Amino acid sequence: MLLDMTDFSDLGFVTVAVVAPPVVIADPAANARAILEAYSQAPGDAAIVLQPELGITGYTCEDLFATADLRNAAHSALAEVAHATDDRVLVVGAPWWLSDGRILNCAFVCRAGRLLGAVPKIAQPNYEEFYEKRWFASGAGIAIDVDDALGRFPLRTDLIFKLGGTAFAIEICEDLWAPNPPSADLALAGAEIVLNLSASTELVAKADYRRDLVRTQSARTIAAYVYAGAGPTESTKDVVFGGHLIVAENGWLLAESTRFDLAGSSVTAEIDTQRLRHARVQNTTFAQSRRPSPPTVVDVGVPPTLDSLARSFPRQPFVPADEAELTARAREILAIQATGLARRVRAAKAERLVIGLSGGLDSSLAYLVCLDALELLDLPATALCALTMPGPGTTAHTLASARELARTTEVELREIPIESAVDQHLADISHPGDADVTFENVQARERTQILFDTANLMGGIVVGTGDLSELALGWCTFNADQMASYNVNAGVPKTLIAYLVRWYARHRADDDLRAVLERVLATPITPELIPSEDGEIRQETEAIIGPYELHDFFLYHFLRNGAGATKIFVLACRAFDGSYAPHEIKHWLRVFFGRFFAQQFKRTTLPPGPKVGTVSLSPRGDWRMPDEASAGALLAAIDEIELS
Repeated sequence: MLLDMTDFSDLGFVTVAVVAPPVVIADPAANARAILEAYSQAPGDAAIVLQPELGITGYTCEDLFATADLRNAAHSALAEVAHATDDRVLVVGAPWWLSDGRILNCAFVCRAGRLLGAVPKIAQPNYEEFYEKRWFASGAGIAIDVDDALGRFPLRTDLIFKLGGTAFAIEICEDLWAPNPPSADLALAGAEIVLNLSASTELVAKADYRRDLVRTQSARTIAAYVYAGAGPTESTKDVVFGGHLIVAENGWLLAESTRFDLAGSSVTAEIDTQRLRHARVQNTTFAQSRRPSPPTVVDVGVPPTLDSLARSFPRQPFVPADEAELTARAREILAIQATGLARRVRAAKAERLVIGLSGGLDSSLAYLVCLDALELLDLPATALCALTMPGPGTTAHTLASARELARTTEVELREIPIESAVDQHLADISHPGDADVTFENVQARERTQILFDTANLMGGIVVGTGDLSELALGWCTFNADQMASYNVNAGVPKTLIAYLVRWYARHRADDDLRAVLERVLATPITPELIPSEDGEIRQETEAIIGPYELHDFFLYHFLRNGAGATKIFVLACRAFDGSYAPHEIKHWLRVFFGRFFAQQFKRTTLPPGPKVGTVSLSPRGDWRMPDEASAGALLAAIDEIELS
């Protein structure tokens, strides 16, 4: 695969354009011209172009819907629109008159000069400003094949349209507001994208409700929900329409228009259908729900080639970009961690908390969580025993940070040097003295032994400090820092650890504590297991296993979105363009998957710890994987990536 020859549709992306062109009420010919003008201006790589409810006639025609002239003009305009379509699907709204006297409010799906199917509206609002039952009948139960000058096509509510590997379906306006929206059954029948043609009036605060309704329905159905509201050129006799256009994906707002633009409005968004499929597979409630009767499937062909992508992907997906959201998230995460630890203390009937304090990021965050947990338990800071255990690789810088952190928070710090114990142990096992993996692991295990023995002596529990990113990479020593009585950081990735410590320093710490935390934040990430030279840090983690910001990006898209190696590589190249060359990303991606699979045995025996986000590696909760699983297929896919 060449990076500069990517067809993003192969990676599951589908572009949708939502347009609310101006309407001329009861003039289908004029509306057909406006519809086609808006369609022509939609992106050429848009797979679907959606327009509002009854756009061929205008929604506000009232009793004119019963007139023969409007019927004939609408039929001709619909034919003109359908015949003018290219390989982009166009979905427009128009009335459809049945021979038995009923009028249906329908959405018509057109592509490549043909009308391929029609979906009637089921729910007709007949309250407050709405009076639809005067003109329209419900489409519930209607299932017919139309055969007239427009061609032969199905007209029914259960249609699923297949667009290459993607399935989409339609409901209309009030159907979404109904107690049992058709989109629920349509999603269970396989639709990954739900389109809604609407004519929703504008009232104070209604836009907020509408936005939340669209967003939450996309989450309930684990689908993308695309909403096109009629614009302000509809009749304003008693109400005003805003042209509200919204695209949401599984609870996330992807795009939203401004309202009240008389010239018309539009938005474009790229939907990740692979992400939706993965979420549906993971959600067993969705997977095990009762399925409706088999739908009627209409094949509309394959989508256009998508050779560019406007959708952006944050470099740090675990970290909110908005400062206010980060503040709320930080408070909640710290509360989850502290509450989990406090509950564990009560269950264990423990009298003390014991923690190893290294002067690094992870142990500093866990230490702050310990203080919060003691506050929840109404216990004094003296109930926390912090141990720092300098060894052959410990530098003066990190040792000073550990001492200052304890001093500024008035917590007892015990210093227990481990060099003599390490030397004795290495001699006992006839170690040659080289700084190899055994040399490193002996130090980690010696520290863990001291922590647990101290906890036994004090009637306490050991608080673990290792984070989610380290667990993903197996960057911990088996039966050493991998183990604890309760690990408060088990659900927090490294990139988020840094932000949480920074947030705490800025919003909760006094001047002395803030200075210590900023010192910790400025320290390179290091296990300090190799003897230092001249007191300087000699072993930097990211130089060995790669940048944590890349690994957290890989981890998020692999576990949260179910992305394959090739897709992760493409997204990472976009997100980190200018910071890492493609060959670097490819190298570290290979390291990530190699370690992720090889180190599963460490995660299989993890101690308990709180889940704080949607990504977790707990063997009892979110991630179950055999220790012997092979990364071969993923590594082969990475090797096949060709760099331009």
